[in-house]
Amino acid sequence: MNVIVPAVGEPNPAFAQPSSRERLEGVAQALERRGIQVLLAKSAEDAKHLILDLVPTGSEVHIALSETMAQVGITPEIEASGRYDAIRPKLLQLDRVTQGREMRKLAAAPDYILGSVHAITDDGLLLIASGSGSQLGPYAQSAGKVILVVGHQKVVHDLEEGLRRIQEYSLPLEDARMKRQGRAGSAQMKTLIIHGEPQGRITVVLVPETLGF
Repeated sequence: MNVIVPAVGEPNPAFAQPSSRERLEGVAQALERRGIQVLLAKSAEDAKHLILDLVPTGSEVHIALSETMAQVGITPEIEASGRYDAIRPKLLQLDRVTQGREMRKLAAAPDYILGSVHAITDDGLLLIASGSGSQLGPYAQSAGKVILVVGHQKVVHDLEEGLRRIQEYSLPLEDARMKRQGRAGSAQMKTLIIHGEPQGRITVVLVPETLGF
């Protein structure tokens, strides 16, 4: 079956605007009312240290593919330091065609998953879009702990604006990134909206810098 993928336009710069400290503090309060723990970092470098403080040495950790994670610089610390049981290096050793089942099971329920979101509303909704959906299950329920790092430009007024941000800003930038790598591009196939977290699994690290898409 052929899947019809909508054409991707140019990114809308209106969704790249930074948020004030006061607005981030308001978002933090809204998230906490929804059962989501919040840390307000001073910078991307500070966010990196906060993340490492949250993840015990020796923990099983999976890093979702994320421009934010790349910019924060957390990936080498997790995957190359030898101090953690990193999932992605194991995935890269498996064959997607013959060992697909093993890959899905390995990434499905890590003790810790690190990543980001594409939009966060003033009243604390988290929006994450995906082409494959591989990170959505762990974010929603199956990971033991979820740590999401969010740059200040991702704050939006409401759910409608958050969905627009994905379509008009995040997707075009991700599509362009994929094409620069020689791949076909990207598409928004699945979207997760997190309204709250009753189990205390999720921590959001808000960063007063522009990070990711």
